[in-house]
Amino acid sequence: MAIVHRAEGRAYLTPLVGFLLLFLGFPAIVNLIYSVSTVSFQTLRSPSLSGFGNYLTVLTDHGFWQAISFSMRFGILTALIECLVGLFLAIFLAPLLSKRSALMAPLMLPLMVAPAMIGLMYRLVLHEFAGPVPYYLFEWFGDSPAFLDINHAFWTLTVVETLQWTPFAFLLFYMAYVAVPLDVREAASLDGASALKTLWWIELPLMLPTLVIAFFIRFIDGFRVFDNVYALTGSGAGGSTTSLSIYIYQAFFKEGAIGKAVAASVILFLASLAVLYGLNWLAGRRRI
Repeated sequence: MAIVHRAEGRAYLTPLVGFLLLFLGFPAIVNLIYSVSTVSFQTLRSPSLSGFGNYLTVLTDHGFWQAISFSMRFGILTALIECLVGLFLAIFLAPLLSKRSALMAPLMLPLMVAPAMIGLMYRLVLHEFAGPVPYYLFEWFGDSPAFLDINHAFWTLTVVETLQWTPFAFLLFYMAYVAVPLDVREAASLDGASALKTLWWIELPLMLPTLVIAFFIRFIDGFRVFDNVYALTGSGAGGSTTSLSIYIYQAFFKEGAIGKAVAASVILFLASLAVLYGLNWLAGRRRI
Protein backbone atom coordinates (compact mmCIF):
# COMPACT_ATOMS: atom_id res chain seq x y z
CA MET A 1 0.00 0.00 0.00
CA ALA A 2 2.86 2.37 0.86
CA ILE A 3 4.46 1.65 -2.51
CA VAL A 4 1.21 2.63 -4.25
CA HIS A 5 1.04 5.89 -2.30
CA ARG A 6 4.67 6.71 -3.19
CA ALA A 7 3.93 6.02 -6.86
CA GLU A 8 0.89 8.31 -6.72
CA GLY A 9 2.98 10.99 -5.05
CA ARG A 10 5.61 10.80 -7.81
CA ALA A 11 2.87 10.99 -10.42
CA TYR A 12 1.48 14.16 -8.83
CA LEU A 13 4.93 15.74 -8.53
CA THR A 14 6.08 14.95 -12.07
CA PRO A 15 4.30 17.92 -13.77
CA LEU A 16 5.63 20.36 -11.14
CA VAL A 17 9.19 19.03 -11.41
CA GLY A 18 8.99 19.15 -15.21
CA PHE A 19 7.73 22.73 -15.09
CA LEU A 20 10.56 23.81 -12.76
CA LEU A 21 13.21 22.09 -14.87
CA LEU A 22 11.88 23.61 -18.09
CA PHE A 23 11.21 27.19 -16.99
CA LEU A 24 13.76 27.60 -14.20
CA GLY A 25 16.43 24.94 -14.59
CA PHE A 26 17.29 25.57 -18.25
CA PRO A 27 17.57 29.39 -17.93
CA ALA A 28 19.64 28.95 -14.76
CA ILE A 29 22.13 26.72 -16.56
CA VAL A 30 22.34 29.14 -19.50
CA ASN A 31 22.93 32.06 -17.13
CA LEU A 32 25.70 30.19 -15.31
CA ILE A 33 27.41 29.60 -18.66
CA TYR A 34 27.02 33.25 -19.67
CA SER A 35 28.43 34.41 -16.32
CA VAL A 36 31.77 32.70 -17.06
CA SER A 37 31.86 33.66 -20.74
CA THR A 38 32.65 36.55 -23.01
CA VAL A 39 29.29 37.13 -24.66
CA SER A 40 27.42 39.87 -26.48
CA PHE A 41 24.10 40.12 -28.28
CA GLN A 42 25.86 38.94 -31.45
CA THR A 43 27.32 35.84 -29.76
CA LEU A 44 24.42 34.72 -27.58
CA ARG A 45 24.35 31.32 -29.30
CA SER A 46 28.10 30.79 -29.19
CA PRO A 47 29.60 32.31 -26.01
CA SER A 48 33.31 31.77 -25.41
CA LEU A 49 34.28 30.59 -21.92
CA SER A 50 36.61 33.05 -20.19
CA GLY A 51 36.68 31.94 -16.54
CA PHE A 52 35.57 34.03 -13.59
CA GLY A 53 36.62 37.40 -14.97
CA ASN A 54 33.04 38.68 -15.02
CA TYR A 55 32.68 37.99 -11.30
CA LEU A 56 35.96 39.77 -10.59
CA THR A 57 34.82 42.73 -12.70
CA VAL A 58 31.58 42.99 -10.74
CA LEU A 59 33.15 42.57 -7.30
CA THR A 60 35.78 45.23 -8.03
CA ASP A 61 33.27 47.67 -9.53
CA HIS A 62 32.54 50.63 -7.24
CA GLY A 63 29.15 51.04 -8.92
CA PHE A 64 28.14 47.53 -7.88
CA TRP A 65 28.81 48.20 -4.19
CA GLN A 66 27.12 51.58 -4.46
CA ALA A 67 24.03 49.84 -5.87
CA ILE A 68 24.18 47.26 -3.05
CA SER A 69 24.38 50.08 -0.49
CA PHE A 70 21.41 51.92 -2.01
CA SER A 71 19.28 48.77 -2.23
CA MET A 72 20.05 47.76 1.37
CA ARG A 73 19.32 51.20 2.80
CA PHE A 74 16.21 51.61 0.69
CA GLY A 75 14.87 48.12 1.44
CA ILE A 76 15.39 48.32 5.21
CA LEU A 77 14.12 51.88 5.62
CA THR A 78 10.99 51.49 3.50
CA ALA A 79 10.10 48.12 5.07
CA LEU A 80 10.51 49.55 8.58
CA ILE A 81 8.41 52.67 7.90
CA GLU A 82 5.70 50.74 6.06
CA CYS A 83 5.39 48.19 8.86
CA LEU A 84 5.30 50.80 11.63
CA VAL A 85 2.75 53.01 9.87
CA GLY A 86 0.72 49.99 8.73
CA LEU A 87 0.62 48.60 12.27
CA PHE A 88 -0.50 51.94 13.70
CA LEU A 89 -3.26 52.29 11.09
CA ALA A 90 -4.41 48.69 11.58
CA ILE A 91 -4.85 49.17 15.33
CA PHE A 92 -6.20 52.72 15.12
CA LEU A 93 -8.74 52.02 12.35
CA ALA A 94 -9.84 48.55 13.51
CA PRO A 95 -12.91 49.80 15.45
CA LEU A 96 -14.04 51.91 12.48
CA LEU A 97 -13.45 49.20 9.87
CA SER A 98 -15.29 46.61 11.96
CA LYS A 99 -18.42 48.76 11.58
CA ARG A 100 -17.83 50.08 8.05
CA SER A 101 -15.83 47.48 6.16
CA ALA A 102 -16.51 49.24 2.84
CA LEU A 103 -13.92 51.84 3.84
CA MET A 104 -11.24 49.21 3.24
CA ALA A 105 -11.61 49.62 -0.54
CA PRO A 106 -10.31 53.22 -0.85
CA LEU A 107 -7.45 52.40 1.52
CA MET A 108 -6.28 49.73 -0.93
CA LEU A 109 -6.35 52.00 -4.00
CA PRO A 110 -2.58 52.72 -4.08
CA LEU A 111 -1.95 49.00 -4.56
CA MET A 112 -4.01 49.04 -7.75
CA VAL A 113 -1.65 51.43 -9.56
CA ALA A 114 1.42 50.06 -11.34
CA PRO A 115 4.68 51.21 -9.71
CA ALA A 116 5.94 52.58 -13.03
CA MET A 117 2.83 54.76 -13.28
CA ILE A 118 3.38 55.96 -9.71
CA GLY A 119 6.92 56.94 -10.68
CA LEU A 120 5.77 58.85 -13.76
CA MET A 121 2.99 60.57 -11.81
CA TYR A 122 5.30 61.81 -9.07
CA ARG A 123 7.94 62.77 -11.62
CA LEU A 124 5.42 65.22 -13.10
CA VAL A 125 4.08 66.38 -9.74
CA LEU A 126 7.54 67.01 -8.24
CA HIS A 127 9.31 68.31 -11.35
CA GLU A 128 11.48 71.28 -10.38
CA PHE A 129 10.28 73.55 -13.19
CA ALA A 130 6.83 72.23 -14.17
CA GLY A 131 5.56 70.39 -11.08
CA PRO A 132 2.67 71.86 -9.05
CA VAL A 133 4.21 70.97 -5.67
CA PRO A 134 7.45 73.00 -6.17
CA TYR A 135 5.38 75.80 -7.72
CA TYR A 136 3.06 76.22 -4.75
CA LEU A 137 5.88 75.80 -2.23
CA PHE A 138 7.72 78.60 -3.99
CA GLU A 139 4.57 80.74 -4.08
CA TRP A 140 3.76 80.23 -0.40
CA PHE A 141 7.21 80.05 1.19
CA GLY A 142 9.47 81.69 -1.37
CA ASP A 143 11.56 78.55 -1.93
CA SER A 144 11.21 74.89 -2.81
CA PRO A 145 13.63 71.98 -2.52
CA ALA A 146 14.65 70.12 -5.66
CA PHE A 147 12.94 66.85 -4.78
CA LEU A 148 14.72 64.83 -7.47
CA ASP A 149 18.29 66.11 -7.10
CA ILE A 150 21.16 64.16 -5.57
CA ASN A 151 20.51 65.52 -2.06
CA HIS A 152 16.79 64.74 -1.84
CA ALA A 153 16.14 61.91 -4.34
CA PHE A 154 16.64 59.08 -1.84
CA TRP A 155 14.13 60.50 0.61
CA THR A 156 11.68 61.34 -2.16
CA LEU A 157 11.84 57.74 -3.38
CA THR A 158 11.40 56.48 0.18
CA VAL A 159 8.26 58.57 0.68
CA VAL A 160 6.79 57.53 -2.68
CA GLU A 161 7.48 53.84 -2.01
CA THR A 162 6.01 54.12 1.49
CA LEU A 163 2.85 55.84 0.28
CA GLN A 164 2.18 53.10 -2.26
CA TRP A 165 2.98 49.99 -0.23
CA THR A 166 1.94 50.88 3.33
CA PRO A 167 -1.61 49.64 2.52
CA PHE A 168 -0.14 46.18 1.89
CA ALA A 169 1.37 46.04 5.39
CA PHE A 170 -1.79 47.59 6.83
CA LEU A 171 -3.96 44.88 5.27
CA LEU A 172 -1.82 42.05 6.67
CA PHE A 173 -1.66 43.60 10.13
CA TYR A 174 -5.37 44.37 10.22
CA MET A 175 -6.25 40.77 9.40
CA ALA A 176 -3.82 39.53 12.07
CA TYR A 177 -5.20 42.02 14.62
CA VAL A 178 -8.86 41.07 14.16
CA ALA A 179 -7.86 37.38 14.26
CA VAL A 180 -6.72 37.69 17.89
CA PRO A 181 -9.29 35.60 19.85
CA LEU A 182 -11.89 37.71 21.62
CA ASP A 183 -11.80 35.53 24.74
CA VAL A 184 -8.08 36.32 25.14
CA ARG A 185 -8.84 40.05 25.14
CA GLU A 186 -11.71 39.53 27.57
CA ALA A 187 -9.53 37.49 29.92
CA ALA A 188 -6.90 40.24 29.91
CA SER A 189 -9.57 42.84 30.64
CA LEU A 190 -10.93 40.80 33.57
CA ASP A 191 -7.39 40.57 34.97
CA GLY A 192 -7.22 44.37 34.97
CA ALA A 193 -4.84 44.80 32.02
CA SER A 194 -5.05 48.17 30.31
CA ALA A 195 -5.46 48.49 26.55
CA LEU A 196 -1.78 49.36 26.18
CA LYS A 197 -0.63 46.35 28.23
CA THR A 198 -3.00 44.07 26.32
CA LEU A 199 -1.52 45.33 23.06
CA TRP A 200 2.10 44.97 24.21
CA TRP A 201 1.93 41.64 26.06
CA ILE A 202 -0.84 39.78 24.22
CA GLU A 203 -1.84 41.16 20.83
CA LEU A 204 1.60 42.04 19.45
CA PRO A 205 3.16 38.65 20.42
CA LEU A 206 0.27 36.87 18.69
CA MET A 207 0.78 39.09 15.62
CA LEU A 208 4.58 38.63 15.63
CA PRO A 209 4.75 35.99 12.82
CA THR A 210 2.73 38.29 10.55
CA LEU A 211 4.91 41.27 11.48
CA VAL A 212 8.10 39.38 10.62
CA ILE A 213 6.72 37.99 7.35
CA ALA A 214 5.44 41.41 6.25
CA PHE A 215 8.78 43.05 7.05
CA PHE A 216 10.77 40.54 5.00
CA ILE A 217 8.31 40.67 2.09
CA ARG A 218 8.56 44.44 1.97
CA PHE A 219 12.36 44.35 2.44
CA ILE A 220 12.77 41.94 -0.47
CA ASP A 221 10.48 44.06 -2.64
CA GLY A 222 12.32 47.25 -1.67
CA PHE A 223 15.74 45.67 -2.19
CA ARG A 224 14.93 44.60 -5.75
CA VAL A 225 13.07 47.82 -6.60
CA PHE A 226 13.28 48.88 -10.23
CA ASP A 227 10.21 50.27 -11.96
CA ASN A 228 9.15 53.29 -9.89
CA VAL A 229 12.77 54.32 -9.17
CA TYR A 230 13.69 54.02 -12.85
CA ALA A 231 10.63 56.01 -13.90
CA LEU A 232 11.10 58.71 -11.24
CA THR A 233 14.85 59.35 -11.15
CA GLY A 234 16.56 56.65 -13.25
CA SER A 235 20.07 55.98 -11.94
CA GLY A 236 20.19 59.47 -10.43
CA ALA A 237 23.01 61.97 -10.47
CA GLY A 238 26.31 60.12 -10.14
CA GLY A 239 24.44 56.85 -9.71
CA SER A 240 22.98 58.02 -6.39
CA THR A 241 19.69 56.14 -6.93
CA THR A 242 21.01 53.12 -8.79
CA SER A 243 19.46 50.03 -7.23
CA LEU A 244 20.94 46.62 -7.89
CA SER A 245 18.18 45.87 -10.40
CA ILE A 246 18.94 49.09 -12.29
CA TYR A 247 22.67 48.26 -12.19
CA ILE A 248 22.00 44.88 -13.82
CA TYR A 249 19.64 46.47 -16.35
CA GLN A 250 22.20 49.10 -17.38
CA ALA A 251 25.00 46.54 -17.65
CA PHE A 252 22.85 44.31 -19.82
CA PHE A 253 21.02 46.70 -22.13
CA LYS A 254 23.06 49.92 -22.13
CA GLU A 255 26.62 48.59 -21.86
CA GLY A 256 25.95 45.31 -23.65
CA ALA A 257 28.05 43.58 -20.94
CA ILE A 258 25.87 40.49 -20.74
CA GLY A 259 28.43 38.43 -18.85
CA LYS A 260 28.86 41.15 -16.25
CA ALA A 261 25.10 41.58 -15.81
CA VAL A 262 24.50 37.85 -15.44
CA ALA A 263 27.43 37.53 -12.99
CA ALA A 264 25.89 40.27 -10.84
CA SER A 265 22.56 38.42 -10.98
CA VAL A 266 24.22 35.17 -9.89
CA ILE A 267 25.95 36.92 -6.99
CA LEU A 268 22.61 38.41 -5.92
CA PHE A 269 20.95 34.99 -6.17
CA LEU A 270 23.65 33.29 -4.09
CA ALA A 271 23.53 36.03 -1.44
CA SER A 272 19.72 35.79 -1.25
CA LEU A 273 19.93 32.00 -1.01
CA ALA A 274 22.42 32.26 1.86
CA VAL A 275 20.17 34.70 3.73
CA LEU A 276 17.08 32.51 3.23
CA TYR A 277 19.01 29.44 4.34
CA GLY A 278 20.17 31.27 7.47
CA LEU A 279 16.63 32.39 8.30
CA ASN A 280 15.32 28.87 7.76
CA TRP A 281 18.06 27.51 10.06
CA LEU A 282 17.19 30.05 12.76
CA ALA A 283 13.49 29.19 12.46
CA GLY A 284 14.32 25.50 12.87
CA ARG A 285 16.47 26.21 15.93
CA ARG A 286 13.63 28.24 17.45
CA ARG A 287 11.18 25.36 16.99
CA ILE A 288 13.60 23.03 18.74
